[in-house]
Amino acid sequence: MPPAKTVIPAGDLADLVTALFTGAGTSPEHARTISDVLIWAGLRGVDSHGVSRVPRYLELLASGEANPRPDLQVTSSTPGVAVLDADRAPGPVALTEAAAEAVSRARANGIGAVAVRRTVHTGAIGYYTSKIAEEGLVGIAFVAGMPNMGYTGVKGAAVATSPLSIAVPTRERPPVLLDMATATIALGKIAQYRNSGKPLPEGAAATADGVPTTDPGLAKMPLPLGGAKGAGMSLLFEMLTSVLVQAPILASFHGDDPEGRVHRQNALIIALDPAAFGDADGYAETVAQTLDALKGLPRADEATEISYPGERSAATAAERSREGIPVAGKVWKELAAAAERTGVRLPAVLGDTVRL
Repeated sequence: MPPAKTVIPAGDLADLVTALFTGAGTSPEHARTISDVLIWAGLRGVDSHGVSRVPRYLELLASGEANPRPDLQVTSSTPGVAVLDADRAPGPVALTEAAAEAVSRARANGIGAVAVRRTVHTGAIGYYTSKIAEEGLVGIAFVAGMPNMGYTGVKGAAVATSPLSIAVPTRERPPVLLDMATATIALGKIAQYRNSGKPLPEGAAATADGVPTTDPGLAKMPLPLGGAKGAGMSLLFEMLTSVLVQAPILASFHGDDPEGRVHRQNALIIALDPAAFGDADGYAETVAQTLDALKGLPRADEATEISYPGERSAATAAERSREGIPVAGKVWKELAAAAERTGVRLPAVLGDTVRL
């Protein structure tokens, strides 16, 4: 039987996370931004990018790898494009700012593209594209990070589990939201398997030497999604982000740069205004027709509903908003320890569950 999870009301959990980051030296505004991103992931059932990330974020702040008081700088040489230098800001702070900047530029120019340089762990990037979709725009995001995934023909970690997200606004349904890594499994998911004592799926992860394994205790890196396809996507995302803003990660990591192994990430966020491509109302209507057509197709299995990307996680968010967010026992102990160190009061729990 899997270990019990502690269920916490979403609002109370958000307040706890905000207080922890405020205690770690971030501004209250930035602390709430980080909390919003992590709680969003937890509500949608993406627990690998939810509050399980809090201890690691606190470590990054304590070590100085993340800057609790960053000086965000936006530079631009053309109306539709900007570069945001994050000054090692926590990823949620930098990418939330970048998404807002992309929306503003898309409103004025039809497209807004904002590259983010020198941030740290960006969190679930679907949060940022979904925020763009809430404005009636199409959101696209790429992230590149530290090499931690295999690459076809290479021994050991070569490229990053770089994610991609696309969000499309809808009228009466939750946004269409694709949020995927180029890896078969996220590093956070490997930790979840390790904590639960369950074996990993075949072909999902490997040892440090690149030998595939189903033992989460031996797994040190995920394997690319689709083999060479996922590896190639990761390489191209590095070129669309890090190389684009002259902040290379891969070449620095594998070269002789003394700073090459300092944790950092880069990103590119794009907002597209459907109105700039013709008829915004017509686009929204056709999106609705497309989804209606998809969901009206004959089912291969009558017991399995046809869903589009983001639909199920939106339903999970609605449920967890009502019933609370389940937090793994190990994670809850870590949060409690952090709260004790900083004098933050823990919220009341709703109960325990053994649901995964």
